[in-house]
Amino acid sequence: MGDTAVTEKKRQRLVAVCGVKNSGKTTLLSRLVGELSKEGMKVAVIKHDGHDFTCDACGTDSYRLKEAGAYGTAVFSDFRIFVHKTGFKENEKDLIRMFPEADIIFIEGMKESSYPKIEVIREGISRAPVSNPMGRFLIVTDRDRTEYKEETAGFEEIQRIIEKIRNRRYETDEKREYDERD
Repeated sequence: MGDTAVTEKKRQRLVAVCGVKNSGKTTLLSRLVGELSKEGMKVAVIKHDGHDFTCDACGTDSYRLKEAGAYGTAVFSDFRIFVHKTGFKENEKDLIRMFPEADIIFIEGMKESSYPKIEVIREGISRAPVSNPMGRFLIVTDRDRTEYKEETAGFEEIQRIIEKIRNRRYETDEKREYDERD
């Protein structure tokens, strides 16, 4: 007979990290990604940019071909891929599907979303949360934490922030638990 082991579907976590410009989102994400990657987790980051941006290096073959009129270019090797494609109003859900093997996907930005989120508030940059409170489970700040009614952590508390991410109940977890009880 065959192997009777049950394969459990991997739980992929999705967390938005948001805040005003220059609040420290990328700095926080860099530390979280570094720590989680050291633990062997596959981590992906999707950055939302409210404006247009340049993603290819001037002078490369792919840049020259895109500038010549190609709506998309791709470069690949045994170790990485790079795709530069003119968008057609894709959204973060389209990009999330590009990382099925990721254990956790962070989205930098998306403060209006209801995704589980961490808001970053930095002294001298911002004072109050600006994100949709739905889904917000932690504020990371260097300000006086008693100013906030929500749970807070300091920038230096990376392990505590990681534990909050791990212990966060995600909608898919709740549905799975409900389905398993039936």
